[in-house]
Amino acid sequence: MRPDDWYCTQDLTGFLSHAGGFLRSRPDLHTVALTVTETLRRSGAHAYGDEAPVFGVLELGGQVRAAYFRTPPFRLNVTPLTAEEAESLAAHLVALGHPVPGVVAAHETAEAFATAWRRQAGARCTVSQRQRLYRLGNLTAPQPLPAGRARVAGKEDREQLVRWYREFGEAVGDHAARDAAAWADSRIAYGGVTFWESEDGTPLAMAGVTPVVAGQVRVAPVYTPAHLRGRGYAGAVTAQVSRAVLASGVREVLLFTDLANQTSNSLYQRIGYRPVADFTAYDFRGTRGTRGF
Repeated sequence: MRPDDWYCTQDLTGFLSHAGGFLRSRPDLHTVALTVTETLRRSGAHAYGDEAPVFGVLELGGQVRAAYFRTPPFRLNVTPLTAEEAESLAAHLVALGHPVPGVVAAHETAEAFATAWRRQAGARCTVSQRQRLYRLGNLTAPQPLPAGRARVAGKEDREQLVRWYREFGEAVGDHAARDAAAWADSRIAYGGVTFWESEDGTPLAMAGVTPVVAGQVRVAPVYTPAHLRGRGYAGAVTAQVSRAVLASGVREVLLFTDLANQTSNSLYQRIGYRPVADFTAYDFRGTRGTRGF
C-alpha cells in the first residue's frame, strides 16, 4: 500500500460522492464524520473555523476502504484503519505537508496512527482523552425523576444556549468545535436542544441532539452547571431527548462519554445505553516539516 493510494480534496461534494456510501455503511463508527459533513453541507465550509476543511479517501480496486477529515484547527478524524493503512496515511499527510495537531479515532486506529505519525513526522504523541461510544438499547427513565419538566429550547433561549455551550467546552477541557452563537442558532432552527427546567421555568440542564443522518442521531452535548450537578437533571433530560428521538422514528441513538467520568458512564448505562467501541484522542507536538496547504 502506497501513500498515493489516498485521495485528498477540499471539495465536500466530491468527498461525499466518493465516501458517502462507505460512511453510511457503518453509521455508528462513522457518526462524527457523518454529522460534521452534514453540518458543513448545511452551514458552509467555514462552519468550524476560518480555514477550509480537508477530506481524504483510501480507495483500492474501486472500493473505499477508509476516510479522514480535518476541520482546522481541530484534530484529524479517521475511520478505522489497519496498521498498514495508518502508516500509509501518515506518509501521505507528511508528503502533503499537512499539519496534524492530533488525531481522534477508534482506539486501535488512534494508537496505530500515533505510532506512524511519531515515526514519519517526529512528533511527540500524548493521550488527551479516552472516550466510549454508546448505543441506546431499551430506554429506562431514571427513577425517581427530579422535580421539573423538559422543554425544547427556542429563540428566546439563545443567550442561555450560547453561555452554556461555552461553559461545556471549558468543563470538558477542550475548545468548542463551533462558534457558540452559530451552534445555538443551528440547534434552535431544528429544535436540537432540550432543557430540564424547574417549575418556575429556570433551566437546570440541557441535552442536545444532532440532525438525523444515515438513520442515526447522536445525543450531544449534555451539560449541567457545576452547582446543579448530582441532582438527576442530566439523566432526566438525556432520557427525555432519547425518548423524543425514538418517537420520531429514529432507531439508532448514540452518544459519547469521557471514560474518565465514571458518573456519566454509569448514568447512561442505567438508562439503557450500551457500549459500542472505545475511541482515543491524541495530541501531537514537535512535528517537523509541515507547511499546510
